[in-house]
Amino acid sequence: MPTLEWIGKDKVVNHHQEVPYRVLERQYSYDEAGRHAEDNGSENMIIHGDNLEALKALLPRYEGKVKCIYIDPPYNTGNEGWVYNDNVNDPKIKKWLGEVVGKEGEDLSRHDKWLCMMYPRLKLLQRLLSDDGVIFISIDDNELYNLKATCDEIFGARNFIANIVWQKTYSPRNDALGIPYETDNILVYSKNGAWRPNKLKRTAKMDARHDTPDNDPIPWQSEMFLLPVQPIIKAWFMRYNNQSQVNLYTRRRDGIGRMNSLLCLNE
Repeated sequence: MPTLEWIGKDKVVNHHQEVPYRVLERQYSYDEAGRHAEDNGSENMIIHGDNLEALKALLPRYEGKVKCIYIDPPYNTGNEGWVYNDNVNDPKIKKWLGEVVGKEGEDLSRHDKWLCMMYPRLKLLQRLLSDDGVIFISIDDNELYNLKATCDEIFGARNFIANIVWQKTYSPRNDALGIPYETDNILVYSKNGAWRPNKLKRTAKMDARHDTPDNDPIPWQSEMFLLPVQPIIKAWFMRYNNQSQVNLYTRRRDGIGRMNSLLCLNE
């Protein structure tokens, strides 16, 4: 299987094994009564501290027992103006890289640094997953493809479930220099490739979206027919693709001219 290589990888591949175990000490409880010192017996935890050490501290009790994990790691956009620092040049990360990677870490690109930071954490998360567990990881285009290759290595390519692409903006963008970036991604991996989600039961509202009955006796077929293209779309494609003609085709069902449209360029 192809693997991703970067400067410093050899220093972090087994670093999760070198991370010391820490003892988690209960500081306070929080429930409907608010924050208080008494132990309310809850097993829920909010852990304050370095997330790498926190993950290692959870292993003795939760290894192989966690059914669902969601993480939202730094996107590595280079934007340091947010309240949440989204850049791997954060002083804590640079200090950690100096300790783990050594002098070689001074020459790392921001992508090298990000991968060095993520790898040992993903290794521990994989150990925490139960056999029927699944992990969801939010990311954007800055590190999506590096993350996908790394997760294929750690979780196994056969355990890749999906890349969920969700639209994060709906209003027009005036700050884009090229094509606006309006989506983010959630990579989904399982501990076992046979994992399947527990789907919601269908409701009458869901069924009402479909006008084709089950066991429809009318056969379906693909058919191409020409439709006019909106002038603005045609002008855009002709300008950026050096095309003299642009045609819009659609696939349709026999007798019903409604289906997803497919934009095709004439050669």
